[in-house]
Parts: sequence; structure tokens; C-alpha cells
Amino acid sequence: MEIQIPIGAKGKEEMVVTPETTAARYGSGLVEVFATPAMVALMEKTCLVSVLPFLPEGFGTVGIKVDIAHTRATPVGMKVTCESTLVEVDRRRLVFELVAHDEKGEIGRGRHERFVIDTAKFMEKL
Repeated sequence: MEIQIPIGAKGKEEMVVTPETTAARYGSGLVEVFATPAMVALMEKTCLVSVLPFLPEGFGTVGIKVDIAHTRATPVGMKVTCESTLVEVDRRRLVFELVAHDEKGEIGRGRHERFVIDTAKFMEKL
């Protein structure tokens, strides 16, 4: 099955930093600021949601590569916005460019790759 996802497809997701999404809670640090793993999860979600409308029923995507820089801390209570752009499609491999901002400016950017899967077949192989 050939899947058509247009280059340039965009995504945008937002969240507010909570105590549950801090480095101290994730165990990735000791301070109460937005955790890098939480930022990566928001970035992955942004990419996933951006391509779901183009996928047939029963298909999804899984993350396969992350190359992200987290460049500035964000405190609890501040909103974070992530935007993604699909920049490459190689059969079922999707490459996105990402940027994340809080209310004061850019906090991270990078690239993320996802792979289109037939969910049932994927789960059978586990």
C-alpha cells in the first residue's frame, strides 16, 4: 500500500509545564523545570498528530530517531508550543524539523524520524 503524505505537512501542539513534566519528576535532573524527555515526547506527539489525517485506518507511526537540542529551561506553569514540518518522505520513513518555544522564546529544536506502520502487523511481530 502506497501512502501519500505531502512534504511540508505541519503540526502544532501545546502544553503547560506541570510538576509531573519536570526533570526532577522524570529523573533526568534535579530541578523543577521542563524535562528534556517531556520536550521530546511533545515533539514526537506533534509529528505523529500532523500525519495521522493522511494515514489509512489501522496505520500509525513510530519514532525511530531523535536529534534534539534543549537550549533553555522552562519553569512550571509556563506554556510550551511545538511546531513540526515534514521535510522528507522516503517510502515509509518520515523526517521532521521541529522547534519548541515557551512564552519567552525558543527552548529547543532538532530533527525527528518516524516510520509508518501497519499497527496490527507491527504488534504481531513483538
